[in-house]
Order: sequence, then structure tokens, then C-alpha cells
Amino acid sequence: QVQLVESGGGLVQVGGSLRLSCAASGSIFSINVMGWYRQAPGKQRELVAVITFGGNTHYGDSVKGRFSISRDAAKNTVYLQMNSLKPEDTAVYYCNAVGSATAVEVWGQGTLVTVSP
Repeated sequence: QVQLVESGGGLVQVGGSLRLSCAASGSIFSINVMGWYRQAPGKQRELVAVITFGGNTHYGDSVKGRFSISRDAAKNTVYLQMNSLKPEDTAVYYCNAVGSATAVEVWGQGTLVTVSP
């Protein structure tokens, strides 16, 4: 099994920055993609950014140019650097890990990001 522990959420003003972290433990060999999704009140969960263990990245349209995802393989940790935050970025951010060959999919518990006007 894979366990994900997120950290770094909080309250920030418009235009500010935050960095989220997601540390994976357990059967790391079973996953090869990690990423972040978010869900705002009354809305569906949406993709924020994902990174493959080969280093390829993909971003949701609403965060391109403002957010950056990276991975520290030695620490089994994925980071989401969020810059130029907007009120519409307010949401619960969930870390996700997937194994494309193993059909494993794991979600973190979520961390709240609130951007105040």
C-alpha cells in the first residue's frame, strides 16, 4: 500500500505564494505518477498538476504559468509551488498517486488553501 501525507496549506492573500508538499511512503514501486487535484465548494474535483517519475509534467489550464510541480525522488515527495494566487484558487487540494501498470490509485487527506481578497 501507498500512503500520502500532505502539508503546506493555509491562508494567503491575493498575489501571494504557498508551497504544498506530499510525501509518499509504503509501496512506492507500485506508483509512477503523482499530482495534485483541487475541489472548491460546490464544484467538481479538477486537475491542478501531475508529474511522472520520468519528469514529465502536465498542468490544468487555470494554473499554467503560475503553479509549478516538482519531485524529490530521494524523499519520495512531490511539491506544488503556487504563485500569484487568486481567490478562485481557494479549495481543498488533494495529493494523488497512480500506478499506470499496477492500477494503484491513492488519495491524500486533503489540505485547505484559502486565498483572501
